[in-house]
Amino acid sequence: MNESAGRPRTEGRAADGRAERGRQSRVKIAEAVLSLLDDGESAFPAERVAERAGVSRRLVFHHFADMSELVETAITRRLEQLIEQIKPLPTSGPRATRVAALTEQRARILEWITPAQLTLMRLATPGDRVAEVTREVLDLARARLAEIFAEELERLPVSRRSEVLHGLDAVTTWGAWYHWRSSGLSAESAARTMETAVHALLATTDQPPAGS
Repeated sequence: MNESAGRPRTEGRAADGRAERGRQSRVKIAEAVLSLLDDGESAFPAERVAERAGVSRRLVFHHFADMSELVETAITRRLEQLIEQIKPLPTSGPRATRVAALTEQRARILEWITPAQLTLMRLATPGDRVAEVTREVLDLARARLAEIFAEELERLPVSRRSEVLHGLDAVTTWGAWYHWRSSGLSAESAARTMETAVHALLATTDQPPAGS
């Protein structure tokens, strides 16, 4: 009786162990794609991924239906890592200090995420999870801008405040960064351009309302 009572618990622990090993294998394989991505590779043959992950090609396709699913999983993981890098920044103090802190963080993150973004652009139909995490990243980035520059934005009427916030958002997200970098600017020059654009937008909040 004791033996039969103990068997389900033992089987349960074994199933949990298999599930955890499977999860770890999936993470290892997705991280292998990101490792290749960081090395500058833009194609991810199953053999190269398996070699980098230290697993068999068969195991790659045991955990992922095809390479598109694997690449999408890896890109989602990179976007989640990006969210972790958006640390709190100063929300008070001299404007120049806040702008400098923002542009340093954004420039560093945007340069780092570029290989993943370029791979994402090649996906024919990104899945729901990629879209969900992308939206989360964009919403968080815009919310942080509103916090960092609340002092300046609150001087404006609500409609104008929204316009300036969206302008700040546009010049501090990946689209603008990629435009500057693909136009030939170095990362340092692109960061300075971003800083100039942010200062220019914030300077509009120093102007008295029209008709005053």
